[in-house]
Amino acid sequence: MATLNIVMVEPEIPQNTGNIARTCAATGARLHLVGPMGFQIDDKKLKRAGLDYWHLLDITMYDSLDAFFAQNPVAEEKGYYFSTKARHTHTEVSYPDGCYLFFGKETAGLPEALLYAHPNTAVRIPMRAQARSLNLSNSVAVAVYEVLRQWHYPSLQCKGYLRDFQW
Repeated sequence: MATLNIVMVEPEIPQNTGNIARTCAATGARLHLVGPMGFQIDDKKLKRAGLDYWHLLDITMYDSLDAFFAQNPVAEEKGYYFSTKARHTHTEVSYPDGCYLFFGKETAGLPEALLYAHPNTAVRIPMRAQARSLNLSNSVAVAVYEVLRQWHYPSLQCKGYLRDFQW
C-alpha cells in the first residue's frame, strides 16, 4: 500500500486535530504531531472529534520540528508545505509514494523559513483573496484527497452500498 504522511506542526486547536486524525484513520494516512501543541493528546475534545476511529490511527508525536526531521530524514526530500503564502497550487505537483504533507498551526501557519527553504514544494489551496484561510482540518482533507485521487485511491473503498436497495 502507498504511504501518505500528514505532519501537523504545533497544532493549537484540539477539535481540528481530532478531525484530522479522523481523516487519517479513514484514509490510512499516517499522522505526525510536532510539538509544542496547544493541548494534551488526551483532551476530550480531541477524542470526541475523532470519535471511534482511534484504533485505526497510526500516530507519532515529536517534541519539535528538529526531532521530527531527525527521525524522518526522507521528509526533507519528499515534503510538501501547505501555506496561504505559497506560490504554487496543490494540484500543480505530483505527489510521490511516501510523501509528507506539512501543515502549520492555526494562528500562524508554517514557519516562513521552512517555506523559503522549499520554494518548489510549498503549495497553496486556491481561495478568494478576501479570505484569510480555510479551516485547518478542511485544508488537510482537501490535500489528502488530492494526493489519493492522483494515486487512484489505493486500498480505499470506492463503491458504496445502499441498506434498503441494491444498485
